[in-house]
Amino acid sequence: MIIWPHRKRARSGTIRDTSIGCEMNLRFLFFSTLLSAAFCAAPCAQAQAQTRVGEAVVIQNEVVRVAATATPISVGDSMLRDEIVRTGADSAARFVMADSTNLSLGPSATLKLDRTVFNDEHSYRDVAIRMTTGAFRFVTGHSEKTAYKITTPLATIGVRGTTLDILSRRGRSIVVLQDGAARVCTLSFQCVQLTQPGDTAIITSTGGKVGIAKSNTPPWTFAATCAASAGLCSINQYADASPAITPAVHDDGMLCGR
Repeated sequence: MIIWPHRKRARSGTIRDTSIGCEMNLRFLFFSTLLSAAFCAAPCAQAQAQTRVGEAVVIQNEVVRVAATATPISVGDSMLRDEIVRTGADSAARFVMADSTNLSLGPSATLKLDRTVFNDEHSYRDVAIRMTTGAFRFVTGHSEKTAYKITTPLATIGVRGTTLDILSRRGRSIVVLQDGAARVCTLSFQCVQLTQPGDTAIITSTGGKVGIAKSNTPPWTFAATCAASAGLCSINQYADASPAITPAVHDDGMLCGR
């Protein structure tokens, strides 16, 4: 587009060229538009990454999602992909994921959803859960069992249709089979198969050397934690039919991209 110079006649009768001011105004408008788009793009990209993959159904005392700051979680709040959840002392939580997987956390537990890839709105093609520290109960949902991958700092757990109790402590992980079957391996691929209720894998790290042993007499289970918190070990189906993207909200109250 050609911008023709604008000329105005001054009171003295001379011609004054105002095209420079017009061009500067157009440049300002152009760069202002680019700047606004850049500010909008960042929260929109973040919102797209925040896929809802479950919701909180039991919250006892202090349960937070860990980001730049710790944000309290309440019953009914979303569980988001790639977020870290932490319970305080004397606290507990249970989350139901989109495929009806039930995740129970005991006191002082930290869990991260490393990866979730949906197969459809009620099942996953790939889901990775990292249980960093604390006590957990894991009950599989409707996804294919090979879709699940659970890790602790010392072990990788392959699920074969299962209820598992998992304890992750510094230098020690315990995996107790309550129902189904599982394969537990160290990071150096030493593995044991859990096939009968009560089968237990005990992984230890001493002096930098990691070992794994199998027992039929578990030294610990999640049962005492279940008894201490009403509803913590119940099983629920996922309440919502379809997971959704959590939108970003700006200060002016408008949704980005709307």
